[in-house]
Parts: sequence; structure tokens; C-alpha cells
Amino acid sequence: MLPAISLGLWHNFGQVDTESNCREMIRRAFDLGLTHFDIANNYGPPPGSAEEMFGKILKSDLAGYRDELIISSKAGYYMWPGPYGEWGSKKYLVASIDASLKRIGVDYVDIFYSHRFDPNTPLEETMGALDLIVKQGKALYAGISNYDFETTKKASAILKQMGTKCLIHQPYYNMLDRTVESDLLGTLEQEGIGCIAFCPLAQGLLTNKYLHGIPANSRAGKPTGFLRPKNITEEKLAKVTALQKIAKKRGQSLAQMALAWTLRDGRVTSALIGASKVSQIEENVAALDKLEFTKEELSAIDKALLK
Repeated sequence: MLPAISLGLWHNFGQVDTESNCREMIRRAFDLGLTHFDIANNYGPPPGSAEEMFGKILKSDLAGYRDELIISSKAGYYMWPGPYGEWGSKKYLVASIDASLKRIGVDYVDIFYSHRFDPNTPLEETMGALDLIVKQGKALYAGISNYDFETTKKASAILKQMGTKCLIHQPYYNMLDRTVESDLLGTLEQEGIGCIAFCPLAQGLLTNKYLHGIPANSRAGKPTGFLRPKNITEEKLAKVTALQKIAKKRGQSLAQMALAWTLRDGRVTSALIGASKVSQIEENVAALDKLEFTKEELSAIDKALLK
């Protein structure tokens, strides 16, 4: 069973962060009850370094707790040059799981994902690779990420025919992007597939970090990354400001309310957080202390999001 909050070891884990900071975050997360650690083969830079760092910490600090941990990894994005270095071919996925297991230093991962749908590879081949990996014992469960609802249905059906269940889907979902509510969450419920929402804090937008400019050490303040200054619009900041007022009345930080809001829907199994320091993990986990919303609060949040 997945914890309500999972820890994602994302880009820059083990690179921008020092090893001691990475170790401190992993240890504190585990002490707080976070037993699901989510990685991908391409997380770095360089690609693979996040898995290597986690593997090092796992061996030195948590090796005795392996049976209490849920370790997941993914493959689908660019890893090496050539036609079999990304996307969803069987050759790429099978090579990727082998490399991930070596980097992490484990015999198996608990969940292995197809990180994104490959429009140029038959879905039967991609799902066949996940089925093979599970049946070989290299992963206990199969998952998918960033698949739309129609492809999710097809992927689930293919895996069922092979005798392997699609256990989990990992979509982008937060207050500022509710796309999955229109069809994907319903599909997951129908198919009996769990949901782990990634970027529930919208890469930091759903915190107070950007309300007074862009800090130099923030994601948007760095020269590379997914969150760029152009994405921090006045319209979004107006919504965030309104949401923060609601969170304050609830006795929570905006980040805590955003996480609680993501988990309000019973179809969402877990919220996947990222962190660069221990205090962020502690703050986020405290969101579990107040998950309930009144109808008035939910109405106020919807109104704020329409600004």
C-alpha cells in the first residue's frame, strides 16, 4: 500500500544537492513514514545519477529496510544516442530496467513505468516489455505515466490479456492544471488503476516562493529546468495569492493545502513531492494532519482558480 505522500528523487538529486543533504532527506522522509521513493532512469544530470545516489544511500542507510520500501523507476525519455535510447521500444525498456537495477543496487524495483507513450512504437510492444519485465521478476508491478485516458484504456486491456495488471498511473495534476479530472481519473477508477499525482505543487508555484519575485536559488531562477520565468504570469500569481489566503484561514501553508486538495479525491492514491531540503519534506508531510475540506472551502478554492 502506497503512503499518501511519496518522495520523488528528481532532476538534480545528487548533483546540485550534496550527498550529505541527499542522505539527510532520505533518512528524514523514511522516519516520517514516507516509504515510496520514485526515480527515473534519466534523472540527473547526468542521466542515471539520481538512481546512483539513491542506491548509495540505500546501501549505507536503509539496506535493512528494503522490504518496507517501495522503489519505483521509469524509462521513456532520452538516455543515450541512437534509435533505442528513448521512447517505448522493448529493446529500450528492457535495457533500461537492467541498467536501473545496477545503478540502484537492487534485484528488483517495486514499480517500473513506461514514462511516456511512444507514438512510433506499437502499444502492444511497449506493454509487452512491461509484461516481460514483471514476469522476469525485475519489477513487481507495471505502471504508466503521461498517458492520455484513451491510451490508458488500451494499455490496461493489453496488459490484462497478457496476465499483468497495470497497477498505477502517474499523471501531472495540481490546482493549476486539472486536465485529468475531465476523463483520466474516471478511466483509472473504471480500470482499477491507482493514481500518483506528480507536481502537486506545480513545480513550486503553489507555494509562497514566487509571490515576491523569482529567488535566484529557485527552479525558475536557474538557467535550465521545466519552470521558466515566462510561466510565472500575473494571472497565476493572482490565483496563488487568493489561494494562500484560504490556506491561512485553514491554518496551513499554501503547499500543505495544495497537497491536501490533490488528495481530496479518493481516486488519487498518493501525491508525489520533490524537495531540496529536509524542512520542505517536513512541511509537506504535515499536510496529512488536515486533509478535510468544507464545502465552503472547496467553493472558495474553485472561485480563486477562476481569477
